Amino acid sequence: MCGRYVTPAVEHVEALFDIEALGADLPEPSYNTPPTDPVPVVVEPEPKGGGDAVRRVERARWGLLPSFAKDPSFSSKAFNARIETVLEKPTFRGPVKQRRAIVPAVGYYEWRKTADGTKAGSKTPYFIHPEREDDLIAFAGLYSWWADPTKPGDDPSRWVLSTTILTRGSTGELAGIHDRMPLMLPRALWDQWLDQSVIGTQGLLDEASQAGVELASTLVMHEVGPEVGRVASTGAQLMAPVGAASS
Repeated sequence: MCGRYVTPAVEHVEALFDIEALGADLPEPSYNTPPTDPVPVVVEPEPKGGGDAVRRVERARWGLLPSFAKDPSFSSKAFNARIETVLEKPTFRGPVKQRRAIVPAVGYYEWRKTADGTKAGSKTPYFIHPEREDDLIAFAGLYSWWADPTKPGDDPSRWVLSTTILTRGSTGELAGIHDRMPLMLPRALWDQWLDQSVIGTQGLLDEASQAGVELASTLVMHEVGPEVGRVASTGAQLMAPVGAASS
């Protein structure tokens, strides 16, 4: 699963993903982003009045809000979507067909469970990221617009953009950390994944899943300090290897 990650600067996303337009109130970079926080997402919606699709960066709530959600708290249980069942679940099967997104990340945190003689055991946090510092991970995501029923129909703020990150079974070294990993898209699939004219079928999911395995094998990882486990913790030092963080 992916439950905590580092969001990049908008300028970095804009340059890497060939962005054509920027949304309003885009979030600042965050070194310890939890579910339900605002995050930048890359989308390519088709204009309502027709014309060419425009690749945009928008602000989204991390945790999908389907149209049938009664309130925003629903998103706290929909921040990840399992690729194996995404076409079956009412929350995700609509978005996977035509509302796919890329969720850019500097890297993400995962906790490895270790036996320590107690029933609960202990968990050691790791930071997982591309080898090149100037690169980003492109998480395969979905998005949805949700209308807040507590606000008037003519209030533009009633519309909330939300997103989720797809996951699959872990492979390679990542399997030694956790049995699930976020699905990562190579550059060769970015255009196809974002294109709303491409219907999201099992074939597209299978292609993305296999490509994600190859991309995951290029990531590097290191142990980080336990302070990342506190949602209130922030700062670039959270990404530093154990030892370096305190030096």
